[in-house]
Amino acid sequence: MASPLALTFDVFGTCVDWRTTVIEEGKALGERTGVEADWAAVADAWRRRYRPTMARGTGGELPWLDFDELHRLTLDEVVDELDISGLSQDDRAALVPVWHRLRPWPDTRPGLERLAGSYTLATLSNGTEAMLAEIAERGRLPFDRFLSAEHARAYKPDPSVYTTACERLGLEPEQVTMVAAHGHDLDAARDIGFGTAFVARPLEWGPGGGIDRKPGSSFDIEAEDFEDLATRLGT
Repeated sequence: MASPLALTFDVFGTCVDWRTTVIEEGKALGERTGVEADWAAVADAWRRRYRPTMARGTGGELPWLDFDELHRLTLDEVVDELDISGLSQDDRAALVPVWHRLRPWPDTRPGLERLAGSYTLATLSNGTEAMLAEIAERGRLPFDRFLSAEHARAYKPDPSVYTTACERLGLEPEQVTMVAAHGHDLDAARDIGFGTAFVARPLEWGPGGGIDRKPGSSFDIEAEDFEDLATRLGT
């Protein structure tokens, strides 16, 4: 892998711990409203609907939805799936922005701070630009740019998301390395010429959840966390 000029980062699961934050805010909502639910099951079911729902949009069954719209739609489906009673439309609308408030993994900020200055650091996520900026501000994450799939009106792993990111950075794909905890994301980035850096997040789906990659797959860099990534990139 050639030395990159920019690093683009998946956010949900890679930079931030979505599951813990959703569970905690769900429990707080339940305490305020009296709604009883298994909030870990809610978090998992909500996240699992994300990729199939994007596929429905890509296939033309649904219009293109930004991440807030997608999460609002899938929350209604999860409430029905888990037979949760008493969660009003206002309660649901109040829960959707939890995805703007996700907290970083403990190593994310220190790792990014080590990389800052040596590389251009950019998000490259299916989240909206505004959502990504809010997550970064809350977590004090030193990103230089907020690149989103919405700029391509598509979803990862569509190739247009990665090519649009390169256009916005003013770089060729081989000058960019994609950082993610999800093998399908890195496979798609590699297909158009990106370098690839896999960061393991075995707790993304909770204890025993495993890591998200095909057996036997390999990437240019394999890191335990963001601090290890910074070390492997010489910072």
